[in-house]
Amino acid sequence: MSELRYASTVRSRADRRETGWAVVNALQAVYILLWSALWISVALLVTALTWRRGPALALARRVWAPGLLAIAVTLEVEGRERIDFSRPHLFVANHQSWADIPALFVALPVPLLFMAKRELARVPFLGWYIQAMGMVFVERSARAAGAASVGQAAERLGHGWSVLSFPEGTRSRDGRVHTFKSAGFAAAIEAGVPVVPVALEGAGRIIPPDGGFRIRPGRVRLRIGEPIPTAGLGRDDRIALARQAERAVADLLERQA
Repeated sequence: MSELRYASTVRSRADRRETGWAVVNALQAVYILLWSALWISVALLVTALTWRRGPALALARRVWAPGLLAIAVTLEVEGRERIDFSRPHLFVANHQSWADIPALFVALPVPLLFMAKRELARVPFLGWYIQAMGMVFVERSARAAGAASVGQAAERLGHGWSVLSFPEGTRSRDGRVHTFKSAGFAAAIEAGVPVVPVALEGAGRIIPPDGGFRIRPGRVRLRIGEPIPTAGLGRDDRIALARQAERAVADLLERQA
């Protein structure tokens, strides 16, 4: 009988704990939506008044992203000293969860343009913001549209902007680095800018890719690798460059484990 009471007590505590987390996560979801809507609106207004992207991107790095990370993320960054941030780069990172995006905004001290899925263009506020900032929408289902995305990314890099891509194409559900798609690397070759591998570890435990909206506090470790030069490469070298960057990110991730 005592064993049954003990099991019942354990289940009751677990149920209360899950209920408590559900309430906390609901409040966090409301906060994220309101916080993001506020600062996206401010960013759009600032861009409309100044006709410049830099101030709005600085708000993302200094206000919006830190405000989101404060909910649950302790961020550790290693390797900034390897990068000359006065030059444009194509940063390529593994993708574990939505926490990756504010972590990258905070970790990389430059106005950062992301390559984003075309579907995000339909999301209110977020789609408007992505477009206003000059970020690159990626259309994966059509070859011609994909080539246009590469051209846009190369144009941004050529004008001195740093661009970030998640070459896996989607979030990893097992934490491992999956095959990098090569299209974005053609932009780095065309613009003649270095490719910088970036490894993120821990974001998938904070916001798991499955199971709905569920946040658990934790640590995200972000490690920046050595830049990979593209001087002398041609468009046909993009697959080999993608494989090199993929191995570099995987190696950085193993060193964090």
